Amino acid sequence: MESRFNIKWIPTENLFSILPLAFVLNGEKIPIEVLEVRLSAMIPMGYKCIGVYDGERLVGICGVWELNKLYAGKHLEPDNVIIDPAYQGKKIGEAMMTFLANYAEELDCDGLEVNCYAKNTRGKKFWENQGYEPLGFHMIKKLKA
Repeated sequence: MESRFNIKWIPTENLFSILPLAFVLNGEKIPIEVLEVRLSAMIPMGYKCIGVYDGERLVGICGVWELNKLYAGKHLEPDNVIIDPAYQGKKIGEAMMTFLANYAEELDCDGLEVNCYAKNTRGKKFWENQGYEPLGFHMIKKLKA
């Protein structure tokens, strides 16, 4: 990653700064107002986020959940990972995953687990290049439109 970028945890009081990138991640289909409500509910549940900055500009995000599951043990789950389209191809995603893997080791995690949209072929390739292996299917049943 180019040295002009800085990776750090986004302070809780600044987490709403991720919403413009989160809006892009979801194909601009989920209104910012809905994302605000959802993020407000996620923060008390332990949601954290890594930010990548070019100077003061936020150009990449990776949400993080610390979880413990019977089949996976204690692990971190990257979530809402996106790089500003103008900054893609600069190894920012790889640098965020290194940052996150180092954090997982500090916490003595058993591993990391990620969900990737089935149609996101670029994302699937990225995760496989980071050492992730498909385990199963992530499925959802919507109760509301």
